Amino acid sequence: MTPDSVLVPVAVVAERRRGVTRWAEHVWRANAVLEDAPDVAPWTCLRQDADGSAIFFAGTAEVALHPTDTDNYRHNLEAAVPLVWVVLRPAGTEAGFTLQAVTIDAGEAHVYAESGNDLLESLPMPPGLRAIATDFVARHHRERGFFKRKRDRADPEALARQGQVDEARQGQVEEARQGRMEEE
Repeated sequence: MTPDSVLVPVAVVAERRRGVTRWAEHVWRANAVLEDAPDVAPWTCLRQDADGSAIFFAGTAEVALHPTDTDNYRHNLEAAVPLVWVVLRPAGTEAGFTLQAVTIDAGEAHVYAESGNDLLESLPMPPGLRAIATDFVARHHRERGFFKRKRDRADPEALARQGQVDEARQGQVEEARQGRMEEE
């Protein structure tokens, strides 16, 4: 965390639906990201429907904005629909999940997608978070030039000398092998 980093508090609402196969009793997904959190404990049921689906307040999290990641934020904000990614992680709780992270950085979301067990959902970015992120990018973004790395040129003479050394070693190994055979 740098001094210029900003933490933006958000709240997450999750939905539980009845599973469609016999192997999954319930299916969970993040449903919405709110700018203001309701005054209830995490994983409180907000609404229960007759079909067995339910809406839960999953909890609060902080979206971290770092000056070094503004390029990723800028690309997200330029999209037709800017997104926020919510990560729910399986846990031994009554709900079966914990709210792990909320981010607007697609690269960070990709890291969570690779873990295999996390539930990752992309949702529309709330207007307040979008305004804060836009202002943050405007204040901190710096264009960075692309520097293509150049490979070292191969020295053919060095490669030839390496071959001579390998041949000399091979000769020494053969001589030693011959010497052992003569002794036996």
